[in-house]
Amino acid sequence: MSTQTKHFLGLKGVSAGEITSILDRAAHWEQYPTKVTNQFQGKFVSNLFFENSTRTRFSFELAQKRLGADVLNFSAAESSVQKGESIYDTVRTLESMGIDAGVIRLKPNGVLQELAEKIKIPLINAGDGNNEHPTQALLDFYTMRKQFGAIKGLTVSIVGDILHSRVARSNLWGLLELGAKVQFCAPASMQAPELAEFAPYVSFDEALKADVVMMLRVQLERHDTGLLRSAEEYREQYGLTLERASRMAPHAIIMHPAPVNRNVELDDELVEHEKSKIFTQIAHGVPIRMAVIERALS
Repeated sequence: MSTQTKHFLGLKGVSAGEITSILDRAAHWEQYPTKVTNQFQGKFVSNLFFENSTRTRFSFELAQKRLGADVLNFSAAESSVQKGESIYDTVRTLESMGIDAGVIRLKPNGVLQELAEKIKIPLINAGDGNNEHPTQALLDFYTMRKQFGAIKGLTVSIVGDILHSRVARSNLWGLLELGAKVQFCAPASMQAPELAEFAPYVSFDEALKADVVMMLRVQLERHDTGLLRSAEEYREQYGLTLERASRMAPHAIIMHPAPVNRNVELDDELVEHEKSKIFTQIAHGVPIRMAVIERALS
């Protein structure tokens, strides 16, 4: 992340102080759940989604509108990117028109970093290939901090498709910086070996002993050569079932970045269980994104 351009590309290398300042600012905005300010009246922010998203885009749009910014929504399916225009040309075109910041979501790895080196307006990462999803991790931290009072000293188990997960990576970098212990649990075909030096891979039984059990969305179609061929098989071996959840500590919580594949990574009855913070996480997305947008435009 560069303070010079105010890009917000990821949490790797971001200090605990900077993360905490964003969480603190989100706490300010959470006090005003329906208030709209005119703080950024006359500022134009474009949501540049080159990959489909519903929750993340709506959350950013709500945040932008509550801050008084004018919002331009861009979907690759309706754009000239379908006709072969490059992502760079699209972003550069909008920059030339005078937008003040771009919130960007991309499928290919590495493209966002290249864009940030050429584009002068602040870019905010809304999901970058298998690399990072920093605002998702920030709303996760915010949820943990509200639940436990502090993040330092917590043990967080992240369970599922680590290999393809930008959520796992952003959570890993930020949680380690904030003083938490992170551990992964995944089938062999879904492990990211390069992350093992930062967080050990543990059994599901061990993962259940954590303060936070974070289940990841599983996309079995990405693992056609893997050992787990069906949703039923995945649930049986790596799903958080009612029986497994009953073995969690009384104070422990269940998290998930959503959308949930019900009865695959999480039993249906657990989605809105008293231990589950899934919809709380979603609610925290708006104040977190208000804090991040404010940081970019200030």
